Amino acid sequence: MTKHVLRPLDRYVLTEFAKIFAVTALGFPILLIVIDLTDHVQGYLERNLPTRDIALSYLFWIPDSMFMVLPAAVLFATVFSIGGFTRHSEVTAAKASGISFYRLITPILVGAVLACGLDLALGEFVPISNARRSHLLQEDKAQVGSVRFNFAFAGEQGRVYKASELRTDSARIRSLQIERKGQGASYPTYVLAADTAKYDARRRDWILRNGAMNVITDTGHTFTVSFAAGWDRNFKEQPLDMMAKARDPHDMRYRELTQFINALERSGGDANVLRVERALKIAIPVTCIIIALFGAPLATSTQRGGSAYGIAVSLATTMIFLLMIQLTRAIGGKALIPPDLAAWIPGAVFGLIGLVLLARVRT
Repeated sequence: MTKHVLRPLDRYVLTEFAKIFAVTALGFPILLIVIDLTDHVQGYLERNLPTRDIALSYLFWIPDSMFMVLPAAVLFATVFSIGGFTRHSEVTAAKASGISFYRLITPILVGAVLACGLDLALGEFVPISNARRSHLLQEDKAQVGSVRFNFAFAGEQGRVYKASELRTDSARIRSLQIERKGQGASYPTYVLAADTAKYDARRRDWILRNGAMNVITDTGHTFTVSFAAGWDRNFKEQPLDMMAKARDPHDMRYRELTQFINALERSGGDANVLRVERALKIAIPVTCIIIALFGAPLATSTQRGGSAYGIAVSLATTMIFLLMIQLTRAIGGKALIPPDLAAWIPGAVFGLIGLVLLARVRT
């Protein structure tokens, strides 16, 4: 059955696509690593970071740099593989054998779908690798000031902390609210609020005073428990941990970012920028498929300028795509259009152009 589905021509097309895709997907991150290392190596050495840690930090940076690169890698692989087939009259030979252009590019679309899946997986792994990179470079130890006002902090176990004031010198928090979204009787959703919280360095947890805990069950019923004072055993973050800069949306997994958005919106905060970033975690990987539909018919014209023309087309398309991402980030962040829709505009534009180009290809 597999032999009938994946014919020798399909294997040949997919192999040519995969070779160019692999070189591009790894080549761009390596180039970024060389550029970044050149800019920061002096600072790393001044901080006396071990050479091994610096090298490992760039190894952990590869998933992050690959996440945005994969759509461009798909474009380069599509343009150069089909462009090569066109220049060597292989497309013409396939058509003469009764194989349409659409059937010829089917393996490339399969490769684009696999690249999409890889990019989705990278999006979930990037927060883990970035956290490890930050630890190796000791960036998580860089603290600024001793007081922080009106902030939200995403903690472990899906908990989100919001406070009006944190002071590290006295290890105190004023007007604390803790939210956790749960499911089921054993792990319910709750909102815990307290007037003050004091960190006990000996016990390594916090004592909360003058508060109340609202538990929300799956059935919609709620009950409240008030308290004068109590220890929060799950609140393990130390004062200095919460002084670190807020986590970048890119450094949160999809579920973590969703929980943070929900908590922020319930507190009346503006989550438009975060909504755009969350949608991009899906929209950018899906662009791998869209860009293949766009690049396949475009590549049939690369024979006019050879490799130079193919490189120019691919780089120009990549630059336009990245500029559109930045533009829609700004537009969605300002809520000029729905944030969840803004992230899909670049893909929709390229998809529409790709369908028009596909319809005009001689099959």
